[in-house]
Amino acid sequence: MTDPRTPTSPASDQSGVPAQPVGPAVVGLQGRLLLQSIPQRVGWISEQLDPVRSGLVVSGSKALAKVRQLRETGAFTGLLIADPAVYEAQAASEGDPFPTEGQLSFGDPLSDAVEDQLAHGASLAMSPTGYIHAEDSGALLAAARRIADLGDPRVVFAVPVDVGWLRDDAVKQLIAVLKFVPGAKALMLGGQMDPLGHFPAAVANLVRVLGEVAHTGLLRADLAAFGALVNGAAFTAFGVTSGLRHIVPPPQPAKTSHRGGPGSAHVLVEGLMAFFLGRKIADRFGAVQAPTCYCAACDGRQLDTFATLSEQVPAAAHNAAVLMGWLRKIDAVDASRRASWWQLRCQQAVDRYDVVNAALRQPDAFTAPQQLKRWAGQPASTLQPADAPPAG
Repeated sequence: MTDPRTPTSPASDQSGVPAQPVGPAVVGLQGRLLLQSIPQRVGWISEQLDPVRSGLVVSGSKALAKVRQLRETGAFTGLLIADPAVYEAQAASEGDPFPTEGQLSFGDPLSDAVEDQLAHGASLAMSPTGYIHAEDSGALLAAARRIADLGDPRVVFAVPVDVGWLRDDAVKQLIAVLKFVPGAKALMLGGQMDPLGHFPAAVANLVRVLGEVAHTGLLRADLAAFGALVNGAAFTAFGVTSGLRHIVPPPQPAKTSHRGGPGSAHVLVEGLMAFFLGRKIADRFGAVQAPTCYCAACDGRQLDTFATLSEQVPAAAHNAAVLMGWLRKIDAVDASRRASWWQLRCQQAVDRYDVVNAALRQPDAFTAPQQLKRWAGQPASTLQPADAPPAG
């Protein structure tokens, strides 16, 4: 679905790689794994954030007010971004890539959003891009051209695209358009449930995008936040809640699995590298001692104790602490070995499901997520990450 209007990349050096200005957005985000939260839950996880390698993305219509509060009270002094999340409710179009329906905007919606976010105390500004449906090349091109024309190095280009853009017939155009935009780009994937589990090539083509396009990160992710980080992403963000780990294409309602029953906190089980409802963990380990967690938030707490909604706050702190622990482990691995190290970790987790289920004498107690299996089967990237310094 190559669009003949796909722009030519900006001025390149002799290697053919587009010249990329290094501005505040690129420098400030490089190598970070951020946590992405709705305003109401920021306090649940902020104390667990690594001040050097992490940061906070506050998402939703009330993100600006929360960012201002955090700055004015001194409750958070680290890297802070307000994501207006326009893409949750409105789609981009060729004529209106930054839709403002239901919002006040008396000038250019992109420029207004940038200045407003920075004035409220955000470290960097996130573009208010609408959702870009599969094959809507007009909307993607219009948004990219506008960001390139703005030329503001403080801006992160939000790229909320349907996961269909990672299909073999579309990914080339996605790469070409993203290369046209200098500065930081935040790719976000849309689709019901687990977008990267929709088709076999999704993970491999995501790795390809991150390896070929400089200064590109992945936001609103789950396990992919780490898979992306070790495969060339400039930065990533892990969603604190399930609704922030992908985008539901507007105007579709969100589909849920309903596994494990309602009224329970989501808990990250480190050994299985997946989230399960606390009620499900308690039920499955009813006759066997549940795993004990020694993360910075738990310090010896058993995972079957997060079985009710009243445990949401400590469960969120546990999840954040485990994620920061994974980040530190990645930091301890040589950069050239991180992709293969991550693949091995994922494969070990997949293998552990059979071991745990056998110990519980419940063959289907826990099921490995499709995306985990795909990361386990993803060959370690042989691409030179686009943001890596030149050899020598």
